[in-house]
Amino acid sequence: MMDMVRLDPPAELTMPIGEAMFSHRAMRRLDPDRPVSDAQIQIILDAASKAPNGGNLQPARYLVIRDREAITAFGKLYFEAWWAKRRDAYGWTSKADIPEDSVYRMPALLADEMVNAPAVILAYSETSGVAASSTFPGVQNLLLAARALGLGTVLTTLHPEVMDRVNAMFEVPADKVFHCCIPIGYPRGKFGPTSRMPTSATTSWDRWGQSPPWK
Repeated sequence: MMDMVRLDPPAELTMPIGEAMFSHRAMRRLDPDRPVSDAQIQIILDAASKAPNGGNLQPARYLVIRDREAITAFGKLYFEAWWAKRRDAYGWTSKADIPEDSVYRMPALLADEMVNAPAVILAYSETSGVAASSTFPGVQNLLLAARALGLGTVLTTLHPEVMDRVNAMFEVPADKVFHCCIPIGYPRGKFGPTSRMPTSATTSWDRWGQSPPWK
């Protein structure tokens, strides 16, 4: 078994956890002219590694894409994947098909913007019955650490139509399980505050449908 290492919290992560959580939002427009450093990538991956996971088996594996040409090529596959998902679900094939009041008008930006991301991280895991539940806590740590560094991120997925080509492009072993894709960069836009449904509307207390005491 590989030797375990202990990590102290990096000095760069000084933002209070409450501020990071309550100002974090999906950032789909990233500045291609402001590079993300290798040191910043290491910090957010170190943060991801500290997340709880089943049995401390640590199944999560991360593929960092830094090469500009590789990101451009991947971005074209992501564009195809995004529209393949909308085609399957709604029959949409272009922005002209998206209704004016649709929640997908903003996410559609990412299909165009992925090619501009300064860095992209693909989250995989070793094959395991608890792989997803032991991978996504680390992904959330990654997102929050990026926010604390002033970096924008968004969690997104791919489509089976492109997965074989993505895996072949980056020589991903066949036994790795893909979970999500995270572009990273300085945002062209502002972080929170964000608007969300009140938790009194999304929470049941003691039995389904019974309101919590703060309603």
